[in-house]
Amino acid sequence: MSTNPPNLRPDLAPQAVFDPNRREGQPTIGMVSLGCPKALVDSERILTRLRAEGYQISPDYSGADAVIVNTCGFLDSAKAESLEAIGEALQENGKVIVTGCLGAEPDYITGVHPKVLAVTGPHQYEQVLDAVHGAVPPAPDPFVDLLPASGVRLTPRHFSYLKISEGCNHACKFCIIPDMRGRLQSRPVHAVLREAEKLVESGVRELLVISQDTSAYGLDRRYEGFPWKDRVVRSHITDLARELGQFGAWVRLHYVYPYPHVRELIPLMAEGLVLPYLDIPFQHGHPEVLKRMARPAASSRVLDEIAAWREVCPEITLRSTFIVGYPGETEAEFEYLLDWLEEAQLDRVGCFQYENVAGARSNALPDHVPDEVKQARWDRFMETAQAISEAKLQAKVGSLQEVIVDEIDEEGIATCRTKADAPEIDGNLFIDEGTEGLRVGDIVTVEVDEAGDYDLWGRRV
Repeated sequence: MSTNPPNLRPDLAPQAVFDPNRREGQPTIGMVSLGCPKALVDSERILTRLRAEGYQISPDYSGADAVIVNTCGFLDSAKAESLEAIGEALQENGKVIVTGCLGAEPDYITGVHPKVLAVTGPHQYEQVLDAVHGAVPPAPDPFVDLLPASGVRLTPRHFSYLKISEGCNHACKFCIIPDMRGRLQSRPVHAVLREAEKLVESGVRELLVISQDTSAYGLDRRYEGFPWKDRVVRSHITDLARELGQFGAWVRLHYVYPYPHVRELIPLMAEGLVLPYLDIPFQHGHPEVLKRMARPAASSRVLDEIAAWREVCPEITLRSTFIVGYPGETEAEFEYLLDWLEEAQLDRVGCFQYENVAGARSNALPDHVPDEVKQARWDRFMETAQAISEAKLQAKVGSLQEVIVDEIDEEGIATCRTKADAPEIDGNLFIDEGTEGLRVGDIVTVEVDEAGDYDLWGRRV
């Protein structure tokens, strides 16, 4: 049985899931969705609109009348992956519409693939629809083409991403997300809650809250209040999390910056309204590296915050991502990061080796780290992180854990996740006997009887 590899990329969304049913004569659009969960939500919104117009969605190039490629442009390696996907779609199908983050650079795309039908930027839904209409006219049948109340989702039925804002106000030197997706734009809180309510009513058991900066939610709206049910709720992450906790689903918070008001979320976790889980992109631990990144540099105070969170909610799980080999990173600064990681004792850790991104200010920084040094530091970092993970998971042997079932294979082995595990990016808990009657989406209690470096094994209680 495979377990999570230590180099699992923390920026990727789960594999998209498609409905294969198609009526005769129905126009079909293929979809390739690359990149992060935020891009996956954009794909879901595009496909919801297309389904409402009578299109069927296909994961196959050959069976589609045209193909949409939703691209990622965060790293140069991701750009290369996007260009490769566009080229493959052109070769296999011929009619290709490009959207997403890399679509913010149309000349870059058409310079490599001049035969694409159209290029649109991120969250430009209307332009994507116009391009689809031009390539494949809609042919709806209102008596057959029924759209689910929750819209089209590309994740399994039991969990769903819930995007609460778009854009980012930070100016990190290594990142071009604000250039591609703009400044922070928060959705009205009642719109988010209405979407979440519909998702739970449709069978979703876990809501994964995402944005570029979740803890800044509502800042651009000055935390204005909106009527919801019999009360007024502020557009603020604490208020939103408290309300989401009323729906009875697991609520998991991603991409949370450690602002002071994040401590207001921890009691909600201790009360069980929100999962005791925070995904915080620390990126580094050394103050000077953080300054060169143009990120908050008070790493010692962050350690104090972590200690305070654990005091209020001892079972909290902390996941983060880091960059090694940032321009100018010295051996002493890297050693400091390893010591910081040892002290922070983070539960789930992903790591990137720094690479230049076209348009990023970090490209012009002096003293770039050689590739072989970056690789060596990545290896050492992941060795440290793996040892921490192994010890933390070993401590769970004998404990009772609530898990959600993600998959049951032909041999009856159930792949599950605990409250400490997000889909795709964290570990799994496997149940290899006594799974009769289990269904995907069930939440059950297990006793942990074995631990690996990243995964657990257990039996139903």
